[in-house]
Formats: sequence, structure tokens, C-alpha cells
Amino acid sequence: MRLDRLEQRIQYQFVQPALLEQAVTHRSHSAQHNERLEFLGDSVLNFVVAALLFSRFPQINEGDLSRLRANLVKQATLADIAQQLGLSDFLRLGEGELKSGGFRRPSILADALEAVFGAVYLDGGFTAAQAVIDQQFTALVAQIDPKALGKDPKTLLQELLQGQRLSLPVYRVLATHGAAHDQIFDVACTIEALSIQVQASGHSRRVAEQAAALQAIELVNQKMPLRGKGRMSRRREVAGTVISSTVSKD
Repeated sequence: MRLDRLEQRIQYQFVQPALLEQAVTHRSHSAQHNERLEFLGDSVLNFVVAALLFSRFPQINEGDLSRLRANLVKQATLADIAQQLGLSDFLRLGEGELKSGGFRRPSILADALEAVFGAVYLDGGFTAAQAVIDQQFTALVAQIDPKALGKDPKTLLQELLQGQRLSLPVYRVLATHGAAHDQIFDVACTIEALSIQVQASGHSRRVAEQAAALQAIELVNQKMPLRGKGRMSRRREVAGTVISSTVSKD
């Protein structure tokens, strides 16, 4: 397997390529799998992200920093990053996992990404691992609204509407495009009470829904500019999405 393309994407060249090969090997493929590397990478990732948050938000307390970190290193976020890197193209899976679509399963993608971080740490040391992780997370950290305390756009939209005693938004998949390992999902988010409908696209249904919710927050704020209690600022923290929005006429 040629892994030089993956090295280019993470901007790190391995001295010991076998470590990267092990990092993308699922336990269904062979006994030399990535679970120990994933354990190591998880620890390195948590430390590096904690350091990024500590530096970026000097006024935030320990509890809120922990919540922000948890949101950044959770499985869904890691799987999204893995998809953006095209990590599924390099996974080594057993026959059963291949047939069941394991290359797009969030848990497998997230674990493999952490294993890659662990492999970089073993190959090049902490500084190298920190650089690779920073590359993927610095932009996400920079886009965080500390007032939201790590809440994702769907949660923020739900709280915003509940605060105004409005019905919750409805999400539906409009279409999917592309090959099975590289699909694009088109999703609509509708808020009937405000005659709002937005559309967004992403490499997973979750990413598309989060991007749609982000657009909806802005439109809700525009329609209710004087109801300051529920107003939320727009946050561009959903990376790798194509976003468009429409508003129905009142």
C-alpha cells in the first residue's frame, strides 16, 4: 500500500513507514493492528488540544475548558477530520468490515486518526505529533465562540428556538452524491414558525446538518433582532462543507 499520499495530507514523512501502515490497520485485518497506537494517540491528542485551548482562552475556567476539549476530540469531530483527509482511502480492513462499509464507520475513522497521531509521536517525537495535530485543530479552536462553551450549532439552534417557545427545526436529507466512500449529503433544515428553510452539504449527514443549523441561527437572529435573550452569534466551526441558504417569503 502506498501511504505517501497520506503523508502529504498530514504534512509529515515517516522515518519508519511501518508505523503508519500499522496505524491504518484495523483489528479485522491482522494481529498487527492499530489499537495500541490509538490509545497512545488519544493521550497525545488530548494534551495538544488542551494546550491550544489553554493558550487561546486565558479567561476560561477549567470546567469550561474541559467541555470545549471534549467537543473537539469526540468521535464525530475526529471522524469528520478523517473524512476530510481521505483517511478511508488508506484503511486496511478485513473482508467482513469491507463488505459492511467499515471504511466510512465513524468509530473506525476516529480510531485510525488517533492511531496516526500516535504513530507520528513514536516516529518523530512530541514536537512532530504536536505539529500534525495543530494543523488539523488550530482553525477549529480559532473559530470557537467561548460563550457557546463547545456546543454544536444544532444544540445552539435548538436552545435558541426553545428560548423563544418555538417548535424545533426539522432536518431531512434531500440527496446524496458521489461514490460510497466519498459521498456528499444535501440536507435541509426547516423552521416552519419563522418560514425559514436552509440547505447545506457535507461529507456526512451530521456535518451537513450542523452547517444547515449554523445558517439557520443567523436567519433566526435576523428575524428576531429585538429578542436579545435568545440571540446567538454565527459560528463557522463546521469545516469542509458547501453551504447555501434560502428564506421563504413571509
